[in-house]
Amino acid sequence: MLVMKNRAGLLAKRPSKPTVSAAVADLQRGGALILERVDEGSGDWYVQVRMCEDNTFQLEYREGVPAEHYQTRTVSRDKVIAAVLGWMKGEPEWKAPFMWNNIGSWFEAES
Repeated sequence: MLVMKNRAGLLAKRPSKPTVSAAVADLQRGGALILERVDEGSGDWYVQVRMCEDNTFQLEYREGVPAEHYQTRTVSRDKVIAAVLGWMKGEPEWKAPFMWNNIGSWFEAES
């Protein structure tokens, strides 16, 4: 099952594409949104976006384990919406428009 959260907590269970698109479109500076697959078994499976103070978007995803945690930044809200919706639908090409940095080493203590 897919859930959508913000810093205050749960926003929606099984959110629709329009709900997710609107939530990303409405992000303000300092705001964040997380979509998490809660039925994937062990590990954390999510994508998150944060609107930074400089009006860029920090996009991250994790594929189950801390070593598979990646981050990128963009100025394009449209690219972020497309990426989050692509992740949500399980489309493998959703990552292609970005240069990703593996930040798994930041989370090594979690293992």
